[in-house]
Amino acid sequence: MRHPVFPWLFLYFSTSSLILSSAILVDDRARQPNIVLVVADDYGYNDISYHGSRIRTPNLEKLADDGVRLENYYVQPICSPTRSQLMSGRYQIHTGLQHSVIHPGQPNGLPLDSPTLADKLREAGYATHAVGKWHLGLYKKEFLPTNRGFDSFYGYYLGAEDYYTHHRCYTTGCGLDLHNNTDPDLSQDQVYSTFLFTQRAEDIVRTHSPSKPLFLYLAYQSVHAPLQVPEKYTEQYHDINNHSRRTYAGMVSCMDEGIGNLTTTLQEAGLWDNTVFIFTTDNGGQVHAGGNNWPLRGYKDTLWEGGVRGVGFVHSNLLAQKREVSRAFVHVSDWFPTLVKLAGGSLNGTQPLDGFDQWPTVSEAKASPRTELLHNIDILTPPSGTRLYPNLFDTRVRAAIRVGDMKLITGNPGDGSWVPPPEMPHSTHTT
Repeated sequence: MRHPVFPWLFLYFSTSSLILSSAILVDDRARQPNIVLVVADDYGYNDISYHGSRIRTPNLEKLADDGVRLENYYVQPICSPTRSQLMSGRYQIHTGLQHSVIHPGQPNGLPLDSPTLADKLREAGYATHAVGKWHLGLYKKEFLPTNRGFDSFYGYYLGAEDYYTHHRCYTTGCGLDLHNNTDPDLSQDQVYSTFLFTQRAEDIVRTHSPSKPLFLYLAYQSVHAPLQVPEKYTEQYHDINNHSRRTYAGMVSCMDEGIGNLTTTLQEAGLWDNTVFIFTTDNGGQVHAGGNNWPLRGYKDTLWEGGVRGVGFVHSNLLAQKREVSRAFVHVSDWFPTLVKLAGGSLNGTQPLDGFDQWPTVSEAKASPRTELLHNIDILTPPSGTRLYPNLFDTRVRAAIRVGDMKLITGNPGDGSWVPPPEMPHSTHTT
């Protein structure tokens, strides 16, 4: 009895189709860019050398000069709100994080119904790793980074830890806040955190499998208080008499060195040519802890430009136009849709987004789709001033919105002083 030919032909074509489909999948993933997103903590507008700062940042300046500098770029005035918008693409008034940072023991976090950037990139086939600061919730395991889309996490959950002991003291006592995934890491006492987090990021790059694109989220502790850095980094700033500013400058230089080391490792691993590298601060510099935002008005935790206008840039060989200074209107919430779409991912399943896809804006110098920005509305801040319109928005409420080139501020926006850097001649600032 002769065997029919059709089943064999069917098997042949099915196998061929499977092989072809697998080849297409591998080829698609090979084209997906690696994404490295670096966040500095409390990094001021006047603390990077291309803004005329006394502080030396050669690695950051070269990356920015060879990429696209964002000079109309906005973040939030404090930590958790900025990080929540970066990870969700949603304004903090839509996530309940518009009032303050997340405090120890506080039952709060980025809502679980908001997929994170890591969730969407992992869905698109990425290996996802977080290093450094989290500050988006810890009171239940569901809120921890490894349950929010990250394959691995190494870092701390809160903020303002000691850079060497990795302990943080609160009114109820002191404790270690350094974690390897969900386990406490007791082995790194006296290892400076900038070294520690840079080394972990480099290790991830070196061991990364090329079968998947890489998403690396590196959220440095630098340059948030407490002001601590190995002495060798402050020696070049002996002419800065203000001790806080001199220590802060050393911390910036140490972070800049770490970023230079990471980019070298990406090059050595063969990943750099297909990597999109993004650098951003989380809020304006804290002038009471060494930072500076001159010539902008205000500082961290204010709704003035010094609190919300951030340092940011993109570097990549994938940019259609490089060595550009962009004055397009961009906000930290825009990274979510921008990077998901750039990765070939889907925005299905997200809550309504407040961010916009800015890749054509950044890469091709096209007009920004953003025309307005809600900085915040915080009804828990004590009201200030007189209510002007009884049947409209209560103008005593702390809030700010920008529409086009106009900005409206109501209530108490925080200290609106212009604070020059202490090293500026004739400066009266004594912090």
